[in-house]
Amino acid sequence: MKNIKIYKVDAFTNKLFSGNPAAVCPLDDWLPDAVMQSIALENNLSETAFFIKDKDKFFLRWFTPKVEIDLCGHATLATAHIIYTEMDYQSDNIVFNIKSGDVLNVTRRDNKLTMNFPAYDPKIIDQNLDELSDIFGFRPTLFLNSNYGLAVFNNEEEIVKIEPNLNALEKLSYNGIIVTAPGQNVDFVSRFFGPKLGIPEDPVTGGAHCTLIPYWSKRLNKKDMLAIQLSKRGGVIYCSYLNDRVNMGGEAITYMQGEILLDNV
Repeated sequence: MKNIKIYKVDAFTNKLFSGNPAAVCPLDDWLPDAVMQSIALENNLSETAFFIKDKDKFFLRWFTPKVEIDLCGHATLATAHIIYTEMDYQSDNIVFNIKSGDVLNVTRRDNKLTMNFPAYDPKIIDQNLDELSDIFGFRPTLFLNSNYGLAVFNNEEEIVKIEPNLNALEKLSYNGIIVTAPGQNVDFVSRFFGPKLGIPEDPVTGGAHCTLIPYWSKRLNKKDMLAIQLSKRGGVIYCSYLNDRVNMGGEAITYMQGEILLDNV
């Protein structure tokens, strides 16, 4: 098995050591799934992206340290950044074909990359709010579900102070839980916890905003919004609600590049 290139990119930021780091590995052909999963585990980042360019088509997959996932925002942003900065790609639009059969469009304008993703409209469900209060230390006002669980809180201060019981959180039926509230200086803020996916807390989660954008657009009666994810690294997301799709925009910066030595695999 031949060696492959690897890049590490900080997504949803223009400053190193902030935003959400993702590994990006360009491939000529897909590696065995077990090898890609082992690389993701070795990287120990929330996501590692693998992509193939076949003529004018791009094919993209994402792995957490534990599993392959169906959708990832920040690693898609990171991949588009590498295609533009390292592959001399000239078009202002990239179309990614993904395993689910969906296609993801990324457009470039100046330094900002905007991703067009499916919208997941959350629905209120019968979840024990007292149980969530025990897990998060604050009682949510509302709980909804779509691709992830969504717990809505009163204000930004509560989101900042949340220190979840990750063992209890992992026992819930959801792959991940988004916590969110109105922002003080932006439209809304959030954090994302996914211990079941091998992600205790994700710094900036594009996939979570597939749910957050529809919810806050309807609640605020706004199409275009600005959001911040309040992890320690933090990140800024430019959001637009397009009914069955959402746009998420941000910047990215390359932190490192190297080579994975697969000679002995």
